[in-house]
Amino acid sequence: MKIVSLVPSVTKTLLAWNIEPIACTRFCEQPSLRHVGGTKDPDIAAIVALKPDLVVLDREENRKEDAESLIAHGLAVCDLHVVSVHDVQREMQRLSDLVSGPTLPLGELVEQEQRSVAFVPIWRRPWMTISRETYGATLLRCLGIHVFQPNSPDAYPTLRDEDLVGLNAQMVLLPTEPYVFAERHIAEVQERTGISDVRIIDGKDLFWWGTRTNDALTRLGKDLARL
Repeated sequence: MKIVSLVPSVTKTLLAWNIEPIACTRFCEQPSLRHVGGTKDPDIAAIVALKPDLVVLDREENRKEDAESLIAHGLAVCDLHVVSVHDVQREMQRLSDLVSGPTLPLGELVEQEQRSVAFVPIWRRPWMTISRETYGATLLRCLGIHVFQPNSPDAYPTLRDEDLVGLNAQMVLLPTEPYVFAERHIAEVQERTGISDVRIIDGKDLFWWGTRTNDALTRLGKDLARL
């Protein structure tokens, strides 16, 4: 089956199932596979030319207009929708059924009682964070970490510099993607927020769902064991 994956999490999952896509995005971190643009700017013409049996997208990761364009070109599209850890089992099984993958074991991830509140910026200049109803936030709740959310209906709210003062949070988690936060940013964030407990965490563990989810919870749990 000729599959094009436009979702890094899906590419990782397919490869774990021993199913190799014929193409993926440049963000999938698979240099041996053909690249057909990015998640937000896929090369539609190149994808159509490959004549895939299936193109896999995700509503949070990819644009609706790209899905519609691929469908208009007569391609079969699998439009996944993962906004919570509780969506992963269902959507992975839906994908598996389409690509003749494995039957997945049933299992429900349980959100733990709140142990701490964390501010989780995902971008800088401007500052952006995640709302409580995103995959990353629900993953952290399985570890007892609730995210600080500004008074905003957006899934990924934007904050001003002055909004970082007086946050109702005990820690700051700086993921390594989509913005590449690193050790050099810790002092700046401590100064801006007044929060001393600032930690770098693996952005892929926080945001790449699929076969990575369970191991990510284990790794993040170890990183956050000290509260």
